[in-house]
Amino acid sequence: MDKFESLSHTAWDCKYHIVSIPKCRRMTLYMQLRRHLGEVFRKLAAQKESTVQEGHLMLDHVHMMLSIPPKYAVSQVVGVIKGKSAIHLARVYGEHKRNFVGQHFWARGYFVSTVGRDKALIREYIRNQEQEDMRLDQLGLWR
Repeated sequence: MDKFESLSHTAWDCKYHIVSIPKCRRMTLYMQLRRHLGEVFRKLAAQKESTVQEGHLMLDHVHMMLSIPPKYAVSQVVGVIKGKSAIHLARVYGEHKRNFVGQHFWARGYFVSTVGRDKALIREYIRNQEQEDMRLDQLGLWR
């Protein structure tokens, strides 16, 4: 059986698969920014007592599996991660790259799905998403 987390009166195992995109799906999640964002996401999630279980930064979107305590809404945690990471990116990289629209880096919405018992399958999907996208791109060349 999975290890459950606990609060004072609650035992829980709440995991969510979340996908976010930058505004206009700009391909800005690369190189130096890509390595830096993982640590930023982990620190911001920790502010809401959440953890990033798995994550992968693609060129134009982010996959994360977050473990969020039931006392926080998913939208609240995702809002903190997206909002504060946009502010951080504007401060750190805003002078070098003018393609950030003020402090609005992320698009408004996001995709969320509960993980449940398919945790291993979701982890595998997140890990292999980049290779799968490359494979599909290669198949598209022959059309």
